[in-house]
Amino acid sequence: MADLRELYQEIILDHNKSPRNFCKIDESNRQAEGFNPLCGDHYSVFVKVVDDTIQEVSFEGSGCAISKAAASMMTSAVKGKSTTEAEAAFENYRKMITGEKGYNKDALGKLMVFSEVCNYPTRIKCAILCWHTLHAALNQLQEPVTTE
Repeated sequence: MADLRELYQEIILDHNKSPRNFCKIDESNRQAEGFNPLCGDHYSVFVKVVDDTIQEVSFEGSGCAISKAAASMMTSAVKGKSTTEAEAAFENYRKMITGEKGYNKDALGKLMVFSEVCNYPTRIKCAILCWHTLHAALNQLQEPVTTE
């Protein structure tokens, strides 16, 4: 179990140090801003949706290692998916992060690296902020997302 935790930590640190899709998509047609006042995480998510498919997705901003790694891995997980599939992935991820029963481990794939976050209540908001921000972007909500 310790080896698995070390592997998870390495993956999170790698995505924090070299985040994937860390840029602004100029041709995005949906975007949202998210902020975690408790931790100081602040991100913008940019999405290009064409025919209900997420063709491009990226993020910019700053925050703790968990929030940045979660945003990086989220963008990789939803790119190429339909908006419905992305919303289902958000709900499945939310269940895992909050420790709720009934999430689909197989569907989460690499996102399972965050499975231990539910044991650290103060970190849950860090790990889920980007997903709430993606949800807001997909639904074209105008108000910034906050974890408070």
